[in-house]
Amino acid sequence: MGEHTRQGTAVILGGTSGIGRELAARLAADGMSVVISGRDADRAQSVAAEIGPTVRGIALDLAEPASIAAALSDVESVDHLVVAAIERDANGIKEYDVARATRLVTLKLVGYAEAVHVLHDRFTPSASIVLFGGLAMLRPYPGSTTVTTVNGGISSMVRTLASELAPVRVNALHPGIVGDSPEWKEKSLDLVVSRTPIGRTVTMDEIVGATLFLLDNGGVNAVNLMVDGGTMVR
Repeated sequence: MGEHTRQGTAVILGGTSGIGRELAARLAADGMSVVISGRDADRAQSVAAEIGPTVRGIALDLAEPASIAAALSDVESVDHLVVAAIERDANGIKEYDVARATRLVTLKLVGYAEAVHVLHDRFTPSASIVLFGGLAMLRPYPGSTTVTTVNGGISSMVRTLASELAPVRVNALHPGIVGDSPEWKEKSLDLVVSRTPIGRTVTMDEIVGATLFLLDNGGVNAVNLMVDGGTMVR
């Protein structure tokens, strides 16, 4: 059981694996109805069934923004919206792949914005939104040209959305490397750990906790929250 009692509906776009799935499980355990999305309908529905009876899975690809309205057409009201869908694109400027770059830019900047646009008239007065960026915004790495750029765009997007959607709150979460996530748990992270003051990478549970903080705290708005264990000080 969750520690809190929640009501209403949460929508998690990118909720079939990793942090999105963990967040969906937490919100469902706390009492919310949850809609999760993935690109494949069967997988989204299977994951939803695994999490619990108050979770529903739908197919949605944020990189195809013209399809988002239809995919979300039967979502009646939204108390929490989390847009966590991500694709990692190792695409340096010297070997630039236009198709991959275009897909990621469309997914992250147009798709995220279109999802909020589609749902904007269904947000409850106390609704809150969390968009996922990433620490590459401030700490680029070889091949991160597109990733760094789009995450920087998310940091600006939350400010304009918070202004346009008031009183709905809009914040962004920028995780560092999440060592126990499916993407990273089998990889050597010694270098990352060595430059992280807490002596380890951050965990999925900590990212979920930070997301809940942004969703719940009524005084936090238009904020970009870094959750990286302090790597930027080294």
